Amino acid sequence: MAWIEHPVMLEGERVKLVPLDKSHFSALVDIANEEKIWEFISINGANDNILMNHLRSALLKRATGEQYAFTVIDKKENKVIGSTLFHNIFPEHRKLEIGWTWYDPAYWRTGFNRECKLLLLTYCFEVLKTIRVQLVTDENNQRSRTAILGIGAQFEGILRQERIRANGAYRNTVMYSIIDSEWPAVKAMLQAGLDGKR
Repeated sequence: MAWIEHPVMLEGERVKLVPLDKSHFSALVDIANEEKIWEFISINGANDNILMNHLRSALLKRATGEQYAFTVIDKKENKVIGSTLFHNIFPEHRKLEIGWTWYDPAYWRTGFNRECKLLLLTYCFEVLKTIRVQLVTDENNQRSRTAILGIGAQFEGILRQERIRANGAYRNTVMYSIIDSEWPAVKAMLQAGLDGKR
């Protein structure tokens, strides 16, 4: 039996996460044309062909248990606003990574990411019973680093020259995590933050 049992649908006050589906590809490609989304990501998703290959790959990797990709939807507008996924999945160690998160820039700093992370982390710690969830980002991506710290993750260190960006530059990757003993405090903080946004 798969650790992550398809389909997984997560729903909050303003946001809904549904399993990535081919029917979402067109809307995601339209959003992805914003070059600034991809500044610190190791693919250039503004290129339609590259993004389509990435999305198709995510569906294939869901079938093998390597990844589980979600489409993020603004509930009020019933509108696709981005994507995120579980990857680096290790059921035997009860750990995984939340990553490849990207949104329409109109939704940056609006609280949608915080609600998404609350939904994802609740599923991880309360359904999957993970003991560790990790998140990583580019060392130079201050917006992402601030957001990760803002959801209660702990800084662990910097992996030097950990990958190569789409433009050929080397990327140092910053590692963060949340472990199971920290989850109750992180959950309370996230919920309090969302209450302040409503």
